[in-house]
Order: sequence, then structure tokens, then C-alpha cells
Amino acid sequence: MAGAITHDNDQPAAGGRQSGPLIVTEDADLLDDLLRLCAAAGATPEVHHGVPERGGGWEAAPLVLVGDDAVRRVRGAARRRGVVLVGRDQDDSGVWRRAVEIGADHVLMLPDGEQWLVDRIADVAEGVGRPALTVGVIGGRGGAGASTLACALAVTSAREGLRTLLVDADPLGGGLDVLLGGETADGLRWPAFAASRGRVGGGALEESLPKLHSLRVLSWDRGDCVAVPPQAVRAVLAAARRRGGAVVVDLPRRIDDGVAEVLAQLDVGILVVPGELRAVAAAGRVASAVGMVLRDLRVAVRGPYTPGLDDHEVARLLNLPLAGEVPVESALSRPHEGKAPPGAAARGPLARFCTMFWERALAEAGSV
Repeated sequence: MAGAITHDNDQPAAGGRQSGPLIVTEDADLLDDLLRLCAAAGATPEVHHGVPERGGGWEAAPLVLVGDDAVRRVRGAARRRGVVLVGRDQDDSGVWRRAVEIGADHVLMLPDGEQWLVDRIADVAEGVGRPALTVGVIGGRGGAGASTLACALAVTSAREGLRTLLVDADPLGGGLDVLLGGETADGLRWPAFAASRGRVGGGALEESLPKLHSLRVLSWDRGDCVAVPPQAVRAVLAAARRRGGAVVVDLPRRIDDGVAEVLAQLDVGILVVPGELRAVAAAGRVASAVGMVLRDLRVAVRGPYTPGLDDHEVARLLNLPLAGEVPVESALSRPHEGKAPPGAAARGPLARFCTMFWERALAEAGSV
């Protein structure tokens, strides 16, 4: 099996902290399995037969995997978080007592717990911190300007220095890469991820996507594929969120299994509604469907208004909190062929709207 076997006299990695887990075991079969799982997660572990003699080795590792055979040898080690006791005997009731003896956070039995362990090791390898603030934008009716607002939010987020990913969840929308002027840009589109299962590496995902206007874009191509399995949608969006920063999703108005997977991972939803009675009526149906999955749905209203309506009245009729009034800007109503993307003018009204939205949303999320 591929893996890095280190010895007690080896020097620690630069900065005194290793990026992969520490494995403590003398069980050759168990070690082979753990090295295989580390390789699947993209991590390079250190391996020892007992507590490392060099200072900081036990304490510095982001995750410690202790084989059940090594409990006696680590019993006197300093207590710390992130210790997993790994065994094979499902019927061994004494494993819980031994876990307490070494201060383990988890007891894991192979092979049943392999996927959980791969995910945990991959989190360590990626340095997972606070997940991305994930915002979905959906139109209350066709032509509401949701795609343009989604692009403007993403462009504004990237300009503010946040790692930003724009996700096109509408296969029939023509492609957000077109709206951003990058339909010929190198990088993967949704059909390339149709076979994704389990965990997708966040870093690998980010590097594989087109980079346009300082942000990454996951869009649709112009091929025949108009859907990916829900489990692939779940895996890809989860990978995007693990990278931190901001994720903006342009949502279709229909709710299928794939869209439901996206809604389940959103922090905030924005329903874009033109200020007219028919649009409000249509938006009510959309809000009812989306609200079954998404708890935080807000309305952004776009003029001009039918007499008797304004942004506050639209929000009242829909019984939704008001995210604000989307400025009337030509970018919201016509194609961007050869033009700058929505929100590119930092001092424009649309960019100012987006900046204020992000300031509020990030403050509410405790990110600032």
C-alpha cells in the first residue's frame, strides 16, 4: 500500500504541524486498510507503533487513528481531541472502555465505517474550516432577473476578496458562463460530474472549473445532458461549500430531486419578484414549494411597480422578509453580449445592492 512511514527521529513538517493523520498501530492488516483509506482521501499519514517520541508529534497531528492493538501503548499520552479508536470486532463490548482510557472521540469499526473515515481524513487534508455562506437565487416568474442577480452577487463577492463559486443549477437556462462572457473558457461543466458519488474533493473541484472575473463558475455546456443525479449534485455542492467563502446558486423555478438537494444546503434564498400582481401570484407558488425545504427565504423586489404596489407591499403579500429593492438597471433586462458582467461596475446601483446584501448576510452568519 502507498503511504509515508516515518520514524520517531524524523523531523516534523515545516511549521510544526502535519497535514495528514497520525496512525498508531502494529497490526499490518489494519495498517494496510488505513493507508488505503488515507490514499482515497488524498492524505499522507505518519505511521508509528506507539506515541511518537519527538515533541509535538502526538499533539500536532490534526487527527489520530489508534488501532485497537495499540491502546496499551498510548494509554499515557496527553489527552487531546481528534482521536479515533479503530477496530474490527463488532462484538467486542470492551472497545468502549478502552476508548475512554485513551480519551478517544470516536470508536470506528471496519469495514462498516470506511466512508465516514475517508470523509474525516479528507476534511483534515483540506483543512476544513467554516463552510461557505451559500445563497440561492430564484425567480418568482420567468424573466424576473434571477440569473443576472446571481451573477452580480458572485461578481461582487469576488471583488470583495471572498473565495467565490457561482453554480448554475438551471440546465435549461442557457449557461451562466455565457452571461459572464466565458462560454469558451477552459474547465469542466456539470455533465463531467454526473458520475460523482460519495465525496468530491473541494480543492480539485475548484481547480477544475472555469475562472471568470476572479470567481469559479460551474455551468452547463451546450450538449444534450440536462440533468445530473441528485447524489452527484449533493456531493459537488458539499465540496464547494467546504472551501469556505461564498457560493451563489442560480436556481430554476421547478423543484426536482436535484434542486431539492441544492435547497437543503442553502443558508439563504432570494426570491426575485417583479412589482406586478401576476408576478406576485406566481411567486407565491414558487415560495410555497421552496419553503418546504429552505427555512430562510427572502424576497428581492424589482420595479417598475403596478399601481398600489411597492417592495414592502410585495413582501407583505408573500409573507416573506424583504431583502431589498433590486435597482432598475439595464443589465437586468438585456443580454450581455460583449458587455461587462452584471455587478462589474463597483459603484453601480446593482453592485451597491449586492454589497449591502453581503454585509448583512455575513454579519448574520457571524463571519465578520
